Amino acid sequence: MLTAIVAVLGTLAGSLLTGTLQHLSQRAQRRAADAAARRVEGLAAVTELATALSNHRRAMWVREGQRLRGEDWSEARAASHATRSAVTAPLLRVSVLLPDLAAVAQAAARATYELRGASGETSLAAAREHAIQKTDAFIEAAGIALA
Repeated sequence: MLTAIVAVLGTLAGSLLTGTLQHLSQRAQRRAADAAARRVEGLAAVTELATALSNHRRAMWVREGQRLRGEDWSEARAASHATRSAVTAPLLRVSVLLPDLAAVAQAAARATYELRGASGETSLAAAREHAIQKTDAFIEAAGIALA
């Protein structure tokens, strides 16, 4: 009788241990899959923002160059409005998905916006270079965060 009780208790303990280990393994797999999905989403958000910043920087370079030269810049102005609005969604995604990058992403966006209203070709070129540096700093920080 004692042998049967020990056998039953051993079987129950083995089943409980197996179930617990299986649960822990599945939970670890879910965490790994969630982390990988967050990393992929974060990379997509960073890529979209870097592309949008580059497009807006280029549009502002053209727009402000035309304005400074006294040319008709109405088409370039419309294009820059479109590229600026294209920055909003990726900037929001980065800020939500990767909150540690929010400040550096916003700094890159602000630097890009600062191309507007340049007082001359030299200040426009300096503002462009500053925007490129801030975007590069954002990309470098994103690489570290996503590694």
